[in-house]
Amino acid sequence: MEFIDENIMQYAERHSQEESKLLKELHKETHQKVLQSRMISGHLQGRLLSFLSQLIQPKIILELGTYTGYATLCLAEGLVEKGEIHTIEINEELIDFCKKYFDKSAYKNQIICHQGDAKKIIPKLDLGFDLVFIDADKANYSFYFDLILPKLNPGGLLIADNVLWSGKVLHDNLPKKDAETLGLKNFNEKVMAEKKVKTLLLPIRDGLMICRKT
Repeated sequence: MEFIDENIMQYAERHSQEESKLLKELHKETHQKVLQSRMISGHLQGRLLSFLSQLIQPKIILELGTYTGYATLCLAEGLVEKGEIHTIEINEELIDFCKKYFDKSAYKNQIICHQGDAKKIIPKLDLGFDLVFIDADKANYSFYFDLILPKLNPGGLLIADNVLWSGKVLHDNLPKKDAETLGLKNFNEKVMAEKKVKTLLLPIRDGLMICRKT
């Protein structure tokens, strides 16, 4: 669900930095060949991720949910010269698709792909993160937050996608089987109550939560 008028979105895209040729190719092939292609970050959100990454110039980035690698490449644009982005994807079938584009990019030696369950992989990463992007299974956002916060460096950013979930987070009395919406509502409340972070929820696309660790 888009929360901003389509014409306004198109105007905003026309007046934002253009995405690279490689990102355009990746976007096109994702829509041609991959199921649920609407999950891709896309032009405006991708430019925002790139912009934030370039502002803080991270040494280490963590991404949960690689999908086809569009956001990965956008985030990588802000890495320092010897920086790294660790991206975790549970769907093995998407890894080869991603790597094809990663290998074409200027960041091919800085992108480290992990295939598997993020809940098991994160504790094994003995790293401090300057920037984290969560776009994985929504029911576990709060669990990921608890795993990541101790590893997020002071001043670091944590960005979570889809936190408005097509407006479903506004609904009360949700059925217990709706684990994704319940998980997102719990996450949104958790980060607001956490004194170690400052938060900003942007109604861009399906909602971006931006948290800065103090």
